[in-house]
Amino acid sequence: MKTILWKAAMAAVLTLCGALQSSIAADTAKTETKQPSWNVTGELEEACSCHAPCPCWFKSVPSRMTCDGAQMVFITKGSYGKTSLDGLAVAQFVQSPEGKSMFESFGNWNFDNVYIDERATEAQRTALKEISAHLFPLAAKKREFKFVPITRQIQGAEHLVTVGTFGSFSGHLIEGGLGGPPKVSNPPLADPTHKEYLQGQATVMTYNDSGQKWKYENSNYMRNKFKVDDRQYAKFEADMAKKMAAMNAPKK
Repeated sequence: MKTILWKAAMAAVLTLCGALQSSIAADTAKTETKQPSWNVTGELEEACSCHAPCPCWFKSVPSRMTCDGAQMVFITKGSYGKTSLDGLAVAQFVQSPEGKSMFESFGNWNFDNVYIDERATEAQRTALKEISAHLFPLAAKKREFKFVPITRQIQGAEHLVTVGTFGSFSGHLIEGGLGGPPKVSNPPLADPTHKEYLQGQATVMTYNDSGQKWKYENSNYMRNKFKVDDRQYAKFEADMAKKMAAMNAPKK
């Protein structure tokens, strides 16, 4: 009888040990797969085909049938975990469906291409891919990445940005009625990098990837300096998920 009880007790102990080991392994796996924290201080340069100011940020339909847009982030200082991102850049070109607002069509855009600074190391490229998922939320069913030179020239009031041989735009800020450029603050679709921005006009914008041949003149242009991190985006994305769920919920 004692032998039976002893064997039963040992079996229980071994079972408990196994459960603890499984729990520890699971916790370790969670820790190992947790994304590194990140932060970016930089400047946003943005242009699109809409007439200024772009109505898409206000949940309205584009000025033209589609919103053909580009945004570039030039990182002054940033990090992804222990990986420095200082001095690098990342860009996105997208196109919305015809006649639909950005809010109602997001996730179903015609294409979503992200261009990463070719100077980035492999670790930096991986980091910029991860961060671009937040700075530039996926607008289409899929996303393509390319590694190209991304440059910016500032010639007085005019800013000229180029993304490899694929696209470019130049733009300048416009004058507000009381002096200085107009500042847009907290538009309905504001995200952490667009919580406020200065309004301008694009002199010209071109793009020749994904079967496109853009050439827009005197269209929308925006500029902004920002400082963001993973915590800000975690909160924003959780709030946005609730808004999208409410929009897509069956009407009673």
